Amino acid sequence: MSTQNPASAPAVETTPRVQQRRTYLMCRPEHFTVTYSINPWMEPSNPTDTALAVSQWQQLHDTYVALGHDVHLIDPIESLPDMVYTANGGFIIDGVAYGAKFRFTERQPEGPAFMEWFAANGFTVADPVEVNEGEGDFLLVGDVILAGTGFRSTGDSHSELGRVFGKEVISLNLVDPRFYHLDTAISVLDPVEGANGAAKANIAYLPGAFDAEGQRILAERFPDAIKVSDEDGAVFGLNSSSDGLNVIISPRAKGFEKQLRERGYNPVLVDLSELLLGGGGIKCCTLELRR
Repeated sequence: MSTQNPASAPAVETTPRVQQRRTYLMCRPEHFTVTYSINPWMEPSNPTDTALAVSQWQQLHDTYVALGHDVHLIDPIESLPDMVYTANGGFIIDGVAYGAKFRFTERQPEGPAFMEWFAANGFTVADPVEVNEGEGDFLLVGDVILAGTGFRSTGDSHSELGRVFGKEVISLNLVDPRFYHLDTAISVLDPVEGANGAAKANIAYLPGAFDAEGQRILAERFPDAIKVSDEDGAVFGLNSSSDGLNVIISPRAKGFEKQLRERGYNPVLVDLSELLLGGGGIKCCTLELRR
C-alpha cells in the first residue's frame, strides 16, 4: 500500500475575494458619553473621552472613504449620546427602511430621528410595531435575514421583518449578555453571493453567544463559517464590517485577524476602544443603506 507524500499534495487555494462598493450611514459622536447603563459594557463611573471617541470614529469614516465606499451622515442630537451607533437605527433593503423601536427609554427618541432622515433622503419608511433595534439584530446574508433576539429585539419583530421584506428570516437566540445584539456575535463576511460576489454568502460567528438550537442552525446553514474564539469576541472582534474583501476589525482581535488572512480576506485594523465603553464597535457605528 502506498502513501501520498504530503509535500506533493495539492495546495489549498483560498477563494478569490471580490470587493463590493457599499453605502453607509454614520453619526459623528460629538455628544458621546456614558451616563447610564443599558448593557454590560456601560459603566457611568468610568470616564469617557469624547475627543478620543470622535478621533477614532473619524478614522473609521476615513477608512471607508479610502476604500471607495460612500458615507452619509446624520446629524447628532445632544441628548442622544448613543446615536453614534447608527446600525441600531433601522434596517434597509432595496430602498425600504424598516424603522427601529428601541427597548430602553434612553434610546427611544432615536427611532423617529432616524426615520425622519430615511424619509428625507428618499427611502420608503416602514414604521415598526414591534420592538427591534435595526441592523444591530438583523443581518442580511445573501438573500436570507439572520435575526437576533434574547436581549433587545423581540421575536415578534422577526415576523414583522419578514412581512416587510418578503424574505426568509432565521431567528437566533442570544444567551450571553455581553453579546446583546446579533452584530456583536456574527460578522457577515460575504454579504453578496452570485456573479458580483462570493459563490456562497458566508459569516464568522461566536458559537457560545447562542443557545444550542442557534448553534445547530448556524452550523447547518454555514458549514464553512469562521468560528471565532471568546477571546476575540470579547474585544468586539465580530462587530466588524466587510465589503467582501476588506474586513474592518478591532486590532485586538488577533486570532480573528489570522483566520481572515487564511481565508483570503484583507483585515483592516481600526481601533474604536473608546466607543466600546458604550457597548459598540465598528459595525455598531455603520448602517448599510441598500438602495
